[in-house]
Amino acid sequence: MSSKDEKNLAQVIEKISKMEEPQREAMHRVHDIILTAAPTLKPRIWYGMPAYAKTASDPALVTLRNDERLNLAITEKAAFRPAGGADGSLMPAAWYFETIDDDTEKRITEIVRSVVE
Repeated sequence: MSSKDEKNLAQVIEKISKMEEPQREAMHRVHDIILTAAPTLKPRIWYGMPAYAKTASDPALVTLRNDERLNLAITEKAAFRPAGGADGSLMPAAWYFETIDDDTEKRITEIVRSVVE
């Protein structure tokens, strides 16, 4: 890991650690899920929020936000596929969450992997 990658990772960890509980615990867990699901993604702060990109200088592909609700989002820089089924040509790009259970962890893993494949 380069020194820039280490600095960026430290900034993301610091940003998450300043959040209030229970959001902090959930965000730490999602951060870990993202890095486990796609270990090649590089964490960094992007527009004031934790984000993950292919390299430290590439646009972010996945972001985490802590507004009124916790949010996992795919940015417009990721390759999108229509959802199909009832959603037709709509392309899912953001999910709110409050807690992380096993099913949510599995779905986050699928979402993140779809961005890097």
